[in-house]
Amino acid sequence: MSNQAKIYITVITVIIGFMVAVQFKTVHEPATRDTRDIWELRETLSNEMKLQSRLLEEIRLHDKRINDYASEIEGSKEQALKQTLEQLKKETGLTEVEGPGIVLTIDSIDKALLLGQRVNSVSPMNLKRLINELNMYGAKDISIDGERLINTTVIRDINGETKVGTHSLKTLPFHIHIITENLGVAEKMYNRMQISTIKDDFFIDNLKVDISKPNKSVVIPAYVDPIKIHSLYPVEEKGDS
Repeated sequence: MSNQAKIYITVITVIIGFMVAVQFKTVHEPATRDTRDIWELRETLSNEMKLQSRLLEEIRLHDKRINDYASEIEGSKEQALKQTLEQLKKETGLTEVEGPGIVLTIDSIDKALLLGQRVNSVSPMNLKRLINELNMYGAKDISIDGERLINTTVIRDINGETKVGTHSLKTLPFHIHIITENLGVAEKMYNRMQISTIKDDFFIDNLKVDISKPNKSVVIPAYVDPIKIHSLYPVEEKGDS
């Protein structure tokens, strides 16, 4: 047997051994046992499948845009650019949207339960947890007290005042509008919010969360503040070298 053949056999053997080791490690029972019940595992799997479906849908959308750009029909490129611009405006929250969803009302609890305590504002931490939960339940678009949430919106405390972007939450009550993919998703969100523990977190801060019935027509305004883009510069066109 030649030296080259021996080298090939050695490399193949090493690769097979590595694959077996990886597979053994994968199927081996983990040191920390997963204590979640079957329903929690199903819920996690369902959320992952929804995320995968959403990503695949975005991939198909971008593939369609690429095909539009590649079309040889006169004027199609200009039309594709216009459609893409409108779609991007919608995705970034620069247009008003309307669709099925629910409305949450955040208000102070009954005065009889306050025991003389004063309710200043909602906690930024609780508000962020609420938004994360709504996103997990299928929220597409959200506004807080008339302020549209976009990818760059920051919820924070500034000098004891809760701000959503540049908007201050100074008065109670205020409303949170949520739009979902369809009415069925809105109904599931409504049912899940009814038993959500996030309401208990607000109650500890002397606040209550009222949830409206699913509505076919929830309106969310456009984002009105300028979007700042950093570290991006136009490319200077150069002549043929």
